[in-house]
Amino acid sequence: MTLSDLIPSLGSRAGARLAAGVWPASARLGPEGDLTVGGVSMTRLAATFGSPAYVIDEAEVRRNCRAYRAALPEVEISYASKALLTRGVARWVCEEGLGLDVCSAGEVAVARRAGVAGDRITLHGNAKTPEDLKAAISGQVGRVVVDSFDEIDQLAGVARARQQVLVRVTPGIDAHTHRAIATGVEDQKFGFSLASGAAAEAVRRVLARPALALAGLHCHLGSQITRVACFEEAARRMVGLLAEIRDEHGVALPVLNLGGGHAAGADGFDLSAFANRVRVAVAYECDRHRLPVPRLAIEPGRALVARAGVTLYRVVTVKRLPHRTYVAVDGGMSDNLRPALYGARYTAMMVGRATTAPTTEMTIAGRHCEAGDLLATDVPLPTDIHAGDLLAVPCTGAYHHAMANNYNLVCRPPLIAVADGEPRVLIRRETEDDLAARDVGA
Repeated sequence: MTLSDLIPSLGSRAGARLAAGVWPASARLGPEGDLTVGGVSMTRLAATFGSPAYVIDEAEVRRNCRAYRAALPEVEISYASKALLTRGVARWVCEEGLGLDVCSAGEVAVARRAGVAGDRITLHGNAKTPEDLKAAISGQVGRVVVDSFDEIDQLAGVARARQQVLVRVTPGIDAHTHRAIATGVEDQKFGFSLASGAAAEAVRRVLARPALALAGLHCHLGSQITRVACFEEAARRMVGLLAEIRDEHGVALPVLNLGGGHAAGADGFDLSAFANRVRVAVAYECDRHRLPVPRLAIEPGRALVARAGVTLYRVVTVKRLPHRTYVAVDGGMSDNLRPALYGARYTAMMVGRATTAPTTEMTIAGRHCEAGDLLATDVPLPTDIHAGDLLAVPCTGAYHHAMANNYNLVCRPPLIAVADGEPRVLIRRETEDDLAARDVGA
């Protein structure tokens, strides 16, 4: 039995601490229950900008970029911007020495308007439209990762000069992640299968196109990967294909991109182990095949921005049922689709007021007309929580703003950067006028 069990009024005080591994390093919990991130009070931020609101800690993003650069100084690192892309975020990562991966004409446009040089941009995607390919050419994108035989033909048809490409290979590796975010296994929509010979055929077709210049190979195993061994095995298989290409075509491709998908949050990712073990695996396999060691490239996304993000919600109502208490908030699956998509789990904390009430596990429900609109379950919250209280949900920097939608015609939240005690709007709150402006069919 603990002291909190003996004296229930101490429950929230004893438990009033930030969960490990999911909050920005700058997060601080004050004696009156307020939370600060980047030196900015979350209570004041919510009062100023409303809720829901996404908050992103600029220093945390920059710190993560620097950690990757320090661990892998000779590796080409590009930020997988589908995790979170705004002009501000693009500038941060590029100022820290990283390139940018994009997946659409829209992402190309944001990157270029942020001042990112075309040769620092790589275009991905399993089904690039003609508009995407044209945007890559007009934006002078450095590399295009080709993903299908049709795309090879289409890109060759619009390329104005020799466009550098990487062939995306499906290496047949199970990264032991959720099936919806596993991309390195057979029988899914991404890449050319290594086992079937499709990858080797894609290489032949690219080499046969004078408008395309084959720079190397690419693979991506999935998201939220914690096992470094998966990347070691991918490196071995990819170097084996590089050797086959050398033997068949007489060329040693200079680039090997091992993708991203590094886990973020409480599970974490051992960046140091990754840096050491993948280097050793590539060097060993290249020596065994008598190949020059290619330039390695990686694409972290979530790992750079997830923990930098916090989402603020206002409690709308509390329903105390016999077996569960639902705390409903003013957001939901329109601003965080991940729990509904693949069961992503979150924690939360009430901030903005002190309380001596004990905590009990509750479910945070969204406002949308879906029974599955649940943001977090089994979250310890004070029993005196009520409408008007403020909740902070950590580790929301990746795939939240990026996946935001207008279900139930709910306007999307703003994205507020915090740094050195000052907030700055990166993306303004959407308004009902914004929604109405697109409705032209009356």
